[in-house]
Amino acid sequence: MIATSKVSARQSKTALGITHASLGQLATDSLRSAILSGQYQPGERLVEDRLSTEMGVSRVPIREALRQLATEGLVAVQPRRGASVAEVSPAVAADLVEVRATLEGLNARLAARNRSAEILAELHDILREGNLAAKSQSVADLVRLNGAFHDKLAEAGRNSILWDIMRTLRERTSLVFALTTQRRASEDWKEHSLILAAVIKGNEEQAANLAAEHVRAAAQATLKAKKSLVAKSG
Repeated sequence: MIATSKVSARQSKTALGITHASLGQLATDSLRSAILSGQYQPGERLVEDRLSTEMGVSRVPIREALRQLATEGLVAVQPRRGASVAEVSPAVAADLVEVRATLEGLNARLAARNRSAEILAELHDILREGNLAAKSQSVADLVRLNGAFHDKLAEAGRNSILWDIMRTLRERTSLVFALTTQRRASEDWKEHSLILAAVIKGNEEQAANLAAEHVRAAAQATLKAKKSLVAKSG
């Protein structure tokens, strides 16, 4: 049943070739979404022929997508083995979390300083949808809305350089946090709510601290979940 659902989820992204947008970009966006939502697991091979069939495009845009996602750190390409979903070592995961926690804190601080009524209203809308997704436990919606929340928070901070850095960093850390996307959904969106409240108040220090702690809490939950899996398998 799981395998059937997985195939169905992947096939829902097919027939990209009938659209008029850049096929390479469409393939990249589709594959990125599949990786971040857990449809492809860390270490899983990404075979060009299979992806070409699933997405309804030639191998050329698939190669383009794999190259682009490799530069983003989501795909690993090795000689003779080909492409696979990137695996994040514990050491690299710790580095990613440390950097992201620091930058999320800066991002929230800037959002509290430079907020606008329009962006805050959009963040409220995303927060409402996120809470609904947390209840439904839809991984795809949780991943999408989490990204939307942090993107919009970065927009509120009005620092385009930080926004660019944070997007790639967030996607790489999503590989680390994938194990607890559903388990921590309720806590994640409660923490988002507290961050947004601090931003609305214009409390830079509180917003920064809450945002940094949000990342560290997710990392701790993931580490605990991994230890639990190891204990069960042993």
